Formats: sequence, structure tokens, C-alpha cells
Amino acid sequence: MNPLICARCGAYTDTPVVAPDGPVLHCVECGHRQPFRRLPLFSVTGPSGTGKSTVGRLLTEWLSDRYVVLEQDVLWVAGLRDASHDHRTFRSTWLRMIAMIHQSGRPVVLCGTVVPPEFEPLPERALFSEIRYLSLMCDPDVLAERLRARPAWREWDEPRIAEMLEYAEWIRANAATMSPPMSLLDTTNAPVEETAKAVCSWVTGEPRPLDRQQR
Repeated sequence: MNPLICARCGAYTDTPVVAPDGPVLHCVECGHRQPFRRLPLFSVTGPSGTGKSTVGRLLTEWLSDRYVVLEQDVLWVAGLRDASHDHRTFRSTWLRMIAMIHQSGRPVVLCGTVVPPEFEPLPERALFSEIRYLSLMCDPDVLAERLRARPAWREWDEPRIAEMLEYAEWIRANAATMSPPMSLLDTTNAPVEETAKAVCSWVTGEPRPLDRQQR
């Protein structure tokens, strides 16, 4: 189901209207009320090099029976990039696609760099009950070395690394005062599996993910 298209009259909107009396989409053209699943979105975010993609692979294995885990960079393509508008098209496209996935009944865990001011003001935000943000972080020296160790095709030169370190510091300084606040998880010394377990617990509210042999 495309939440931007009225199921009765076929009218299209870029600004979905959710009725205040329940998870119902309201068509401003014909008045049709369409129930839909208004689920939470879990955003596993953070600066490049903090472990989002690596952790995401484990989350896919552990959470696949209840959640859909997605990698944000898969849509980082030329047609969706627009730096002059803070890549609004890219972010709106993600929220629209996730809202449709949610109609299958499974919440989405999105792994990729984003902060609340980039998602929360968008009209598609109305399609979610909440967006929770967990930012992976690590010490600046470790982050710089991780970025330097990346393959050459990723083009992490020193100016770009310096820019990412500045961005990481900005997140650390402002996470608690954003709306909603971002939780932080330090990955500096933690093994990947331990980080993934902590993220899994943050998503599910359960103490630890079950080992595969326990499932």
C-alpha cells in the first residue's frame, strides 16, 4: 500500500494526513479514511566508520523473524542526492518506502547516517508512531584509523576524514538536546558481536538476543 495515494479516489499527496483519532490516513480530496499500520522506526545511525554496516549484518541474522533490517546507503544514488536541500529527496524516499514495508506488520531497523533534524520535519514523519535514534560512536583516533583503512574506492582522504571527525564531535555535543534525543553507544573497544547485541537489545527491549542454537 502506498500511503500517499488514496485507496478510494486515487488522489496523490506529498503531505499525508493522519487522523488524530487513530492510525488512519485521511484523504483531503474525498474524505476517505484508510486504516494503516503506524509503526515505530529504529534508526541505527552514527558517523561513518563506527560500525553500522557491520552491525547491521548481524542484526539481519538475529532479527529477521520480527524486523526488516535495511542499509541506508543502498539508495545513495545520484538521482536522490540534492545537497542544496540537505538530501531531502533521499530521506523522504526512505521514509515512504519504510512506511510501505511497515504495512506487512514488521518494523524496520534502518542502518545509516541521519540525525533527527533530517527526518523529523519531513511530512512523511506523520506515517510513524515514533522514530528512535541510536548513534554508534568511537574515539576520534580510532575513527580516523578505521576510515584510513577503508578501500581506496571509498575515497577517504585526510580532509574528508577531518570533516567526519568534526561531525562526530557535533553529534556527541548535541545528541542529548535533539528532538527526540539520540542515544549514544561507544564502539571503540567493543567486539562487533557485543555491539550488535547491545543494538539488538535497544531495538527489542530484551536483555540479549538469543543465540542461534537457542532459537
